[in-house]
Amino acid sequence: MTIEVNQQQGVLVLTLARPEKKNALSQQMYRQLVSALEQAQADPQVRVVLFQGSQDCFSAGNDLADFLGGGALNAEHPTVQFLQKLATFPKPMVAAVSGLAIGIGTTMLLHCDLVYASSPCRFQLPFTQLGLCPEAGSSLLLPQLIGLQRASAMLLLSEAVSAEQALQMGMVTELVEQAALLEYALNKAVKLAALPADAVQTARALMRQPASVSTAIQAELQQFERLLAGPDCQQAVRLFLQKK
Repeated sequence: MTIEVNQQQGVLVLTLARPEKKNALSQQMYRQLVSALEQAQADPQVRVVLFQGSQDCFSAGNDLADFLGGGALNAEHPTVQFLQKLATFPKPMVAAVSGLAIGIGTTMLLHCDLVYASSPCRFQLPFTQLGLCPEAGSSLLLPQLIGLQRASAMLLLSEAVSAEQALQMGMVTELVEQAALLEYALNKAVKLAALPADAVQTARALMRQPASVSTAIQAELQQFERLLAGPDCQQAVRLFLQKK
């Protein structure tokens, strides 16, 4: 399994487990994530979801070669299903992030309520470098979180952000030593799961506007698919795959 699923003390732990590809997300992984989140949403015993990679890598983003073979970006596409599930999932989500957090490895964090990271982290959104536009609602959520100017540096210039910068900007809740990261994040998730579920989910819902995020995701997808078929993206992706 490229997504390891483990449930303990009210927390469903979803571990990205594809180390040979730096946890780059494939269509199969998106399907597994959607299935796990659907089960978590329906299971009253699951109160919190925790996303994690390994101690040295969260995710290098989409597996481009696999993604390009996924077909039209419609409601049946596993990536689209995952993005919409992130936007509408009603229970708290926590993330433990170390090493690379590229593309979806960063944008999915914008949907999480608590993000714990270690100093070796690097957050980057290289969409324009690939001739593409933002996804996962990041065109709405990132400017809201860190401000338009800083979001422009990340989304337009594709500039990388360190863990310390991410903490300062509010993208990260807390920095934790790398060796202790996964255990620390789990302990925080367990603490959250022990609180009254209805109160936590109600408070979370009041802080969020899922309808707006879903609308942003859909608008992004329309432009993303248009750009994906364009010459700039085709050339950038071809060069990227050749380097690999």
